[in-house]
Amino acid sequence: MIVAIVLLLLYCPFARSQPADPFDDPAYPLLVHAYEELNNRRYETAIAAFRNAVKLSPDRAHVHKDLAYTLLKIGENSAARDHFAEAMRLDPRDEHVALEYAFLCFETGKPAEARRTFDRIRKTGRPEPRATAEEAFNNIDKPLAEGIARWEEVVAESPGNFSAHRELARLADQRDQWKKAARHYEKAWRLRPDQKALLLDLGRVLRELGRERQSAAAFLAASRGAEPRAAEEAKELLPARYPYVYEFREALELDPENRTLRRELAYLLLAMDKAGEAETEFELVVEQSPEDLLSAAQLGFLRLNREDYQGAMPLLRQVLDGNDAALAARVRESLGLPAEDEPAASVAPGAGTDADAKLLGQRSLEAGYMADAMKYLTLAHQIDPTDFEVMLELGKAYNITKRDEEAVQWFDLARRGPDAAVAAEADRSYKNLSSGLSPVRFSFWAMPFYSSRWKDAFGYAQFKTEVRLGKLPIRPYISVRFAGDARRTIGSVAPQYLSESSFVFGVGLRTLRKNGVMAWVEAGSDVSYLDRNDRHARMVPDYRAGVSFAKTFGSALGGEAPGVFFNTNDDGVFMSRFDNAILGYSQNRLGYTPPAVEALGGLETQIYWNGAFTVDSKQQHWTNFAEFGPGFRFRWKPLPASMVFSIDLLRGVYLLKHGPRGPNYNDIRIGVWYAFTK
Repeated sequence: MIVAIVLLLLYCPFARSQPADPFDDPAYPLLVHAYEELNNRRYETAIAAFRNAVKLSPDRAHVHKDLAYTLLKIGENSAARDHFAEAMRLDPRDEHVALEYAFLCFETGKPAEARRTFDRIRKTGRPEPRATAEEAFNNIDKPLAEGIARWEEVVAESPGNFSAHRELARLADQRDQWKKAARHYEKAWRLRPDQKALLLDLGRVLRELGRERQSAAAFLAASRGAEPRAAEEAKELLPARYPYVYEFREALELDPENRTLRRELAYLLLAMDKAGEAETEFELVVEQSPEDLLSAAQLGFLRLNREDYQGAMPLLRQVLDGNDAALAARVRESLGLPAEDEPAASVAPGAGTDADAKLLGQRSLEAGYMADAMKYLTLAHQIDPTDFEVMLELGKAYNITKRDEEAVQWFDLARRGPDAAVAAEADRSYKNLSSGLSPVRFSFWAMPFYSSRWKDAFGYAQFKTEVRLGKLPIRPYISVRFAGDARRTIGSVAPQYLSESSFVFGVGLRTLRKNGVMAWVEAGSDVSYLDRNDRHARMVPDYRAGVSFAKTFGSALGGEAPGVFFNTNDDGVFMSRFDNAILGYSQNRLGYTPPAVEALGGLETQIYWNGAFTVDSKQQHWTNFAEFGPGFRFRWKPLPASMVFSIDLLRGVYLLKHGPRGPNYNDIRIGVWYAFTK
């Protein structure tokens, strides 16, 4: 024991950094034992003790270093390399450890990492290790440079030589010539598109070049390839979430012949109710792979739904005549054709067990066969009423078929299950649906902003409680509106008010919004919180009615893909308190939604051009104007989805010639929009 302690103090500098009482250190007894075993050449037990010490004290470079040297004694070079790497990370000044790491990288098939490490030491190290690193670097770099030159000559002479492009790419990759590597990896893969592993290499070097989206496209294409090993490696390099539509499209631009990738995109579009786009993708899948009967059936039903019988029936006949009896039976049932004389097992093999019924239900749901999905999933639920995943799938099926009352019941059941992932997904779906199905719904919105033109802060808000009348397309409600500003008046002799300065209490009725259109009517009282000289009483009757249209086309703020967008909000409003005037206004934005900036906390932005028009039936100067100018909206992902900040630089033009103000004005408006529904 004494010998081991002496060895520990002399052998390992780690002891000098310990507390005054080493026995307070939980790793100390393990290290004493490790060095004792090392002294007695019992390397396996020494390694086990070192590893346990590393678990207790992972931040000690010397322990990693001594463990690495011990691993070398039993020929565990790869494990030794990894511990030298950790020791180098913890103590970057130890150049001997860095050299050991670099030599082991070369010996264990990582020449690129070895070359980088030698290159760093030869440029920044002390004289002795620098000389060693210089020699080792040249021993690696010179053959790489010569090999690249030779293969470039071969490629110049034989541009279609697959092996030449592949070898040139690999040598350039090892020499950190990533642009050249990316170019020749792609050329090699174009020559042999069945070699999906090359897409992994292409994605990796594109990531080194900072081309993240192109890198992700390569990984996604490889993950839906025919090579299982390459597919699994690619999936590990993709984000944990499911890919977005634009990511599928970018992967298909790189790999347009990838039928698996295109089929998955088609089903994703179908699940998103984008039947037209899904049909286009299914057409390409069937064109590339006529034997894909499931895609042929799906394409046939999509055409049938839009009454293209001439285009649908040949596809469905192909499925009926094909060798998939179960699929043919579903097509017959959907078309209302009599069943052929065949065993029941060919229609629903094993449907008497929970596992088979559940699997058939899930596959039908994925394929878009909602009737089959609900039938098999209901059977699975009857067999095992405690399977919460089946309840979640039933909720999805009923939601897709617009039977939301039943869907919300299944989601409510599924969110009570023990599986955290299933419960979380079901809870999100339940909350999204239940708010629209609740008999009473509360909503609130607020829009405060500052105007440089008036040098004033304005605030508009509404709190509303509405009642759901079963499936009727109307909603009665009560509401409180607020409109006010900070300055209250301008002018001293004949003060003018810049806002209504009041609360409006009302009872109303509105229609459900359909295709962006909603109508409403309301009766109530306008109560001013100021003693104004332009009103005969603080409380006056207020009757209002209106029609509203709101629509966003393209890439919305917070959407899944960047791109161009157009947003319009158009309203016509009757207001009794303003001499029974009818006010019409249209607010429009045309612009671009860039990708979110994750480095800035998930910042989402929009840049756009405003075009707004306001007119009224009474031809009043102050309510007939147009406004134009650039704007910028932004939000952060962690904030509520409905909270948006905006900055607009506007040029206003009055549309009527005669009025108390000039014909034009400039305004800078800075504001925030926030809303919630419960």
